[in-house]
Amino acid sequence: MTLPGLALFYGGLVRSQNVLSVLMHCFTIACVASVLWIVVLYTMAFSDGNAWLGNFEHLGLKGIVSGDLTGDFPETVFIMFQMTFAIITPGLIVGAFVERMKFSAIILFTILWLVVVYAPVTHWVWGGGWLFEMGVLDLAGGIVVHATAGISALILAAMLGPRSDFPKKLHIPHSPGMVMIGASMLWVGWFGFNAGSQLAANESAGMTMLVTHISAAVASLTWMAIEWIKNGKPGLVGIVTGMVAGLATITPASGNVGPLGALIIGFLAGLVCYFACGIVKNKLRIDDTLDVFAVHGVGGIMGTILVAVLGVEMFGGTGVESIGGQLKTQFIALGAVIGWSAIATVIIVFICKATTGLRVSQEAENTGLDQTEHGETAYNFE
Repeated sequence: MTLPGLALFYGGLVRSQNVLSVLMHCFTIACVASVLWIVVLYTMAFSDGNAWLGNFEHLGLKGIVSGDLTGDFPETVFIMFQMTFAIITPGLIVGAFVERMKFSAIILFTILWLVVVYAPVTHWVWGGGWLFEMGVLDLAGGIVVHATAGISALILAAMLGPRSDFPKKLHIPHSPGMVMIGASMLWVGWFGFNAGSQLAANESAGMTMLVTHISAAVASLTWMAIEWIKNGKPGLVGIVTGMVAGLATITPASGNVGPLGALIIGFLAGLVCYFACGIVKNKLRIDDTLDVFAVHGVGGIMGTILVAVLGVEMFGGTGVESIGGQLKTQFIALGAVIGWSAIATVIIVFICKATTGLRVSQEAENTGLDQTEHGETAYNFE
C-alpha cells in the first residue's frame, strides 16, 4: 500500500519538480517506521503494560517466541502485519506538506510522531488499553490511522504555512496516470488492510473485504458525479480520490456493517469528503496540499461514528446492540484521540522548528525539492 501505492498516488499529484521528493518521503518513512517498530513501537503498542501504554518488555522484540499468537498464526506474522499500519499512517501525513518541508524535519517529525502519537493510540484502541476496554469499534484504523493522521496533517499544514502562491494559483497534478496506478494499488492493498484485521480467513474476513470494495466503488461514482455536475466533465483524479475517501470511511466500520451499510457509507464518503476539500482550502485557508484531512481525517471520523448506527441488525450489521451506547463510546474515543493528536503535533512541530527548522527556502520551493533537497530530477529535458 505504501510502496509503491501511496508513493505513486501522492507523487502523481504534485508538480513534476517535486515528484522524486514525495517518493523519497514515502520510502524513507517506510524504513524509519520499520526500524522503530522493531526497536520500541511494538512493545509500546501491544505488550500488556497498563490502560495507557504497553510496557517495554519486548524492546527490540526481546522475548518474542515463535509460537502461535491466536492459535492460527505466529506472533511474528502479527508483528509484520501491524508494522504496515505504522508505516502508512505517517506516510499519509506526507500529503499535507509536500513541496515545502525540509527532509530533515520530516524524519524528525516522523520519529517523534510515531512514538508520542501512534504507539499510545494503538495501545488504547487495539492493544488492550482503556478504549479497547470501553468497547470502541475500529477494526482497521478509522481512529488509529485516519483520525490521527488527518488531524495531525491539518495542524502541521497550518503551522508550516501555505505554498507561496496559495490559494491564488492551483497546481494541476503532473501525472494523473501515476495517480490512478497508485490509487489502484491502494484499493487492492486495502483488502489486506481491512479483511486482514480480522486475523482469520473466515466469513467475517470475507464480509469485510466485500463491504470495503462496495464502499470504494460507490464513493468513486459519487465523487465523479459531483465533479461532472459542477465542472461539466468527470475527472480521473477525482474518481480515484473518491475511492480513497470511500476506503478511509469504511475502514473503522468494515468489521460490523453489511452491504447496505457499505452503500450508505460509500455515498456519504464521496459527498462529504468532496465538499470538505473545499472547506479546508477555501474557508479555512489551510494548504493541506493533497487533502489529507478532508479525505482521511473526515472520512475516518465519519466512519467511526457511522459504525454505531449502521452496525445494528436493522441495516444488516453485527456487533452493535445499542446505538446510543455505542455512539457515546465512539465519541469519547474520537475526542480523546483527536485531542491527544492535536496537542502532541503542536509540540512536535515546535521541536522541529527549534532543531532542524521546518521549511525550505523560497528559492528551493520555486526550484523544486527534487533538485534542492535530493540533487536529482525526474525528467531530463536536455
